[in-house]
Amino acid sequence: MHITSKAPEAGPLETSRLGPMQLGVIALCALIALLDGFDTQAIGYVAPNIAEEWGIKPSAFGPIFSAGLFGLMAGAFAIGPLADKVGRRKVILFSTAAFGLAALATALAETMQHLLLLRFLTGIGLGAVLPNIIALTSEYAPARLRATAVMVMFCGFPLGSTIGGLISAPLMEAYSWRAVFIMGGVAPLALLPLLLFSLPESVRLLAVRGGTEQQIGRILKRISPDASVAEFIASVHAEKTGAQEGLTVPKLFADGRATSTILLWVIFFMSLLVYYFLVNWLPTLIKASGLPLSLAIICTATLNLGGVVGAIVLARLLDRFSPFLILGLTYAATAVFVAMVAYGTTSAGFLMVAAALAGFGAAGGQIGSNALAATLYPTAIRATGVGWALGVGRIGAITGPLIAGALLAEDWSPKAIILSAAIPSLAASAAAFLMGATRRTIPPERLDRAISTSEVAEPAPAFHHGAAP
Repeated sequence: MHITSKAPEAGPLETSRLGPMQLGVIALCALIALLDGFDTQAIGYVAPNIAEEWGIKPSAFGPIFSAGLFGLMAGAFAIGPLADKVGRRKVILFSTAAFGLAALATALAETMQHLLLLRFLTGIGLGAVLPNIIALTSEYAPARLRATAVMVMFCGFPLGSTIGGLISAPLMEAYSWRAVFIMGGVAPLALLPLLLFSLPESVRLLAVRGGTEQQIGRILKRISPDASVAEFIASVHAEKTGAQEGLTVPKLFADGRATSTILLWVIFFMSLLVYYFLVNWLPTLIKASGLPLSLAIICTATLNLGGVVGAIVLARLLDRFSPFLILGLTYAATAVFVAMVAYGTTSAGFLMVAAALAGFGAAGGQIGSNALAATLYPTAIRATGVGWALGVGRIGAITGPLIAGALLAEDWSPKAIILSAAIPSLAASAAAFLMGATRRTIPPERLDRAISTSEVAEPAPAFHHGAAP
C-alpha cells in the first residue's frame, strides 16, 4: 500500500526543463561543495607534516580533528537553519566568507591551541553552508530530477576531498603545509564575487516568505518566460502554514513528520559515523596491517572517488524508484564492502577495489540521504530539517573516530576494527527500510499537511516511484 494524498498543483519549477538558470545554480553550489570538501579534509592531509615541524606526536591531533567536526556540527545546528528566516543566499555568502577567512588564518597558526580554535571556526562556516546549498539546489530542480540534481551537486564534496589528496603532497613538497590552507582560504574568497552577482535567492522561499511579485517575477521569468507569477505564488501558498513565526525545530516533528525525522537522524548519525570512521582511520589501520603508508593514502582517496561514482549512479535510481528501498539496499551493501576491506588487507589490488566499493556505499549513500532530507520538509523549514539532520550526523562523525581509537587502545586487530564499521551500516539500512514502511502507513489527512506543493507523495515526497524522469 502506497502513500496517497491530494496532488498539489504543479508549478513551473516542477514541470520546467533544467535550463541555464537552474544549471547555473547547481554549478555554483557544486563549486561551494568542492571547496567545502577540500577544506574539511585538508587537516588530515597536513597533520603529519605539522607534527614533524612542531615536534609533537601525531596522536595529539585527535582534539584538532574533533574541533573541526564540532564546528561542522555547530554550524549545521545553529547557523544553517537561519536561512529559513533570512534567506538561503545570505547564509551561503556569509558561511563561504567565514570558512575562507578561517582557513586562510589557519596558515598563520603557530601553536596547537591556535590550530584547534581556527579549525573549530572553519568548521562552523563549512557546516552552515552545506544544508543551504542542498536546500537551494533542491528548490531550483524540477521534481522529476530533484534527487539527481542534489546528488550531482554534492559530488563536489568528495571530489574536493580527492583533489585535496592529490595536490596537498606537491604543495607541501614545494612550499609547506601552510600552502594547503592558503589555497583552501583564497579559493572560496575568490568565488565570493561570482556568488554575489550570480547566485539568486530561492524563488520558492521568496514566495513562501512573502516576497514581492517583482522579486519573484525577475527570477521566475529566467526559468520559464511564460510562467504566471500569480499562479506560481498560489502554487506554493499551502507551504505558508510552515512559515508561521516561532521556533522551526518543533515543526520538524509536526504534521506527521516525527517518525520520519527521527529515522532520518538515525540514518545520518550511522552513515556519517561509518564515513568518518573510514576516512580518519583507514590509513592508520591499513599501515598497521603491514602495507605501505602510500598505499593507505591512495586507498583513502579511492574511497572518496568511489563516493563520487556512487552518488552519480544512485542519483538516477533515487529519482526512478523508492528512495527508502535504494538507500536501504545501499547501506546493506556497504556493510559487505566494509567486510571486504577488512579481509582485503593482504592484497593491494583487492583492497583498492574494496575501498572504492566502500566509498560507493558510504559516501554515495550519505549524498543520497542528503537528497532525501531535502524532500522530506516544506520550503519554510527545509534548511532547518537538512541542517539538523547534518548536525546529528556530525555527532556520528565525531563518535566514529572515537570508537575506532578506543578499539585500537584495547588492542583490537586492524581487521576487527574495520569490520566493526559494518554494524552502523546495517543500522542505517534498517532505518531506511523502516522509514519507507512507516511513511506508507501515514493517514492521508496528516500527509496532506506534511507535504509541500513541490513534493510528490507516491511513495515519498519529490521522488517518482518507478516512473521515467
